[in-house]
Amino acid sequence: MAATPSAMIDLGIDAPKFNLPDVVSGNMLSLNRLKSDKATVIMFICNHCPYVKHIFNELVKLTNEYSKKGITFISISSNDVVNYPEDSPEKMKELAIELGFSFPYLYDESQDVARAYQAECTPDFFVYDKDLKLVYRGQFDDSRPGNNIPVTGNSLRDALESILSGNEVDRNQKPSIGCNIKWK
Repeated sequence: MAATPSAMIDLGIDAPKFNLPDVVSGNMLSLNRLKSDKATVIMFICNHCPYVKHIFNELVKLTNEYSKKGITFISISSNDVVNYPEDSPEKMKELAIELGFSFPYLYDESQDVARAYQAECTPDFFVYDKDLKLVYRGQFDDSRPGNNIPVTGNSLRDALESILSGNEVDRNQKPSIGCNIKWK
């Protein structure tokens, strides 16, 4: 379990476009089709990473809460499934159904989307405004496996609340820490 931080790319850049298969519906879904007129959250996650497993329950609660407020959530797994079979599309679908994901779980087999976003770890969060400009990148919250800090999603929640209230998102942002993307 190598602790890898987010790249913390420049704020204000455009969201890279994509068209990826949703493992639950089998449909190809694009950023243009899914984006919100309020905010769009791109989450790089996977099935096997202990850092992601640590936040899953609260992540599902947070996405359910903010989806009702008009924010779109899109999760993407870009891991090498040959060496990490738990992250295969079949296993992704099982997990999405088991946990009740209200958001699409997309499979980036080529890993091109992860490279375009400069995703480094799972989980890695990117929040884009209504114009698909990056306003937040980084952690879900300060909780990590074993640090005894409760999982709240406060870092992501604060960014989303700023957007919804029409305020600028605080530029003082902490990188996510997680397992590195499993590159081929």
